[in-house]
Amino acid sequence: MRYHAAIDIGASSGRVILGHVDNGQIRTEEVFRFENKQVRRAGHDCWDLDYLEENILEGLAHCRSLGKIPASLGIDTWGVDFVLLNAEGQRLGDAVAYRDDRTEGIDALVESRIPFSELYARTGIQKQIFNSVYQLAALQQEAPEQLEQAAHFLLIPDYLHYFLSGVIANEYTNATTTALVHAEAKTWDREVIRRLGLPERIFGDLSMPGRVLGGLRPEIAARVGYSCSIVLAPTHDTASAFLAVPALDSNSVYISSGTWSLLGLERPEPLTDLISQTRNFTNEGGCDYRFRYLKNIMGLWMIQSIRRELNGTSYVAAADRPAAAHPDFSAGKHDWTYPELSAAAATAADFPARIDVNAPVFLAPDSMTAAVLAYCESHGQSVPATLAELMSVVYTSLADDYAATIAAMEEHLQTKFNRIHIVGGGSQDQYLNHLTARACRLPVLAGPVEASALGNLIVQFIAAGDFPDLDTARTAIRNSFSLKEILS
Repeated sequence: MRYHAAIDIGASSGRVILGHVDNGQIRTEEVFRFENKQVRRAGHDCWDLDYLEENILEGLAHCRSLGKIPASLGIDTWGVDFVLLNAEGQRLGDAVAYRDDRTEGIDALVESRIPFSELYARTGIQKQIFNSVYQLAALQQEAPEQLEQAAHFLLIPDYLHYFLSGVIANEYTNATTTALVHAEAKTWDREVIRRLGLPERIFGDLSMPGRVLGGLRPEIAARVGYSCSIVLAPTHDTASAFLAVPALDSNSVYISSGTWSLLGLERPEPLTDLISQTRNFTNEGGCDYRFRYLKNIMGLWMIQSIRRELNGTSYVAAADRPAAAHPDFSAGKHDWTYPELSAAAATAADFPARIDVNAPVFLAPDSMTAAVLAYCESHGQSVPATLAELMSVVYTSLADDYAATIAAMEEHLQTKFNRIHIVGGGSQDQYLNHLTARACRLPVLAGPVEASALGNLIVQFIAAGDFPDLDTARTAIRNSFSLKEILS
């Protein structure tokens, strides 16, 4: 049996998933899971890369202990965040997380050098204050010496591949999230980089998914007990997740549902017109130069954050800022599950308040609960007084935002969608799926759950010759995983 390993790391957790192909059927199993948290360092929320490295090695070693040694592996993570390396390959500074506030107001500086309308026309990437272009501009202001010393710019999965292989490579799909890649040319936009005063030398040639980087470094192979090939997956987890949509057609729209909800569709070319810019749609690069025309929606982040508060934890480990005061909805319980929260929301389905889930106040508040209550009060709406009402506000607002986004896409693209495919961890939330089908007036097809890992594996399967092409692999997904249909 030939196994392949997908190392899929999200903002809240990471996992090692083994996959193989058996008589045309795709089989997967999760063999290792670990929590991912931000840490507070030097006044910034940062990713703990040493912790991620250690857990990756533990996960790979666990494959050996199971007697299931992978022939290859690939890594996918979130986008936009990065590290810099000096000429000796050493990290410069911390891996500051996208929810950190260092980019607050920095968009004005960037736009003094290149207007957003021009930046969007060139790169096709929606304006998010945490995009790499704004993070780099913030770094210019705070620690310019790091850019002066830098030899390489690596997004998080690029760095983790380097950690394992010793090979420096910039993967295309994740690079597009930086707002520094020219959408049409499909390579770094050197003019934008020059106008922003960034060192051109740090941006290496872009590599497409499927490239084999080589094997594990000798010391890594000794640690995990074997060596294997490292294959570039679509390293942006959304790019991988979209590969796992089991049945593509021109009349379906897709939601990759996790910490973020990425709602859109695949296109053969970018769409960077004024309407797309004004409505803040993005054009992220995908496998084989497909484009994901989509909208970033806050997603399950709000539900995850409220759950952490109820259970007495935080998304930032050892935070140095006090939690905001708010009513205690925990009722003395500290092991709230997601099904319990969705069930609570369903009991208050008629609660009338709504929030703009994409409002900046929900990006990284000290307390998500307090932020929701304050938003309702400041907008003259009923303020939730129970946990059920609080969760109802979040759930119904998410579904309403999905509906508004789909309506905007239908109007602009002059099309009518007939189905919503929801993939990723959020596809397990049947209450949200039900609300989405009702709000959008479209049937929902939910699954597969581990979409990012599955898309990661597909590229490895194709590289190994298990499938001849993506269309065949997607057909195999449809035949290998049970999906749930929710009618509108």
